[in-house]
Amino acid sequence: EVLLVESGGGLVQPGGSLRLSCAAARSTFAVYPMAWFRQAPGKALEGVAAIDLDGRTTYAESVKGRFTISKDNANNLLYLQMNSLRPEDTAMYYCAADMLPVYDGRWSKVRGVNYWGQGTQVTVSS
Repeated sequence: EVLLVESGGGLVQPGGSLRLSCAAARSTFAVYPMAWFRQAPGKALEGVAAIDLDGRTTYAESVKGRFTISKDNANNLLYLQMNSLRPEDTAMYYCAADMLPVYDGRWSKVRGVNYWGQGTQVTVSS
């Protein structure tokens, strides 16, 4: 079983920043591509950003230029740095591992994800 544990969510004002973290076992980082998804109230789960085993990244259009996904392989941590946050970024954010391929864009298909974290809430409000 793959265990993913997110942290770093909270309440932030519009324009502010947060950094989410996802802790996983070393074997998870070595074998699987990883991603962040989010689900806003009343909306479907959507892919936010993904990173493959070679470190290549991809982003949803809505967060390009504002969010950055990265990995700390030495400490087995996945990050999502979120800047210039907007009220519409308010959602439960989930760490995911073992999705469909990143390179062809299919990574964001929810049904293709095999492992999920428990989620961390991000609220952007003044």
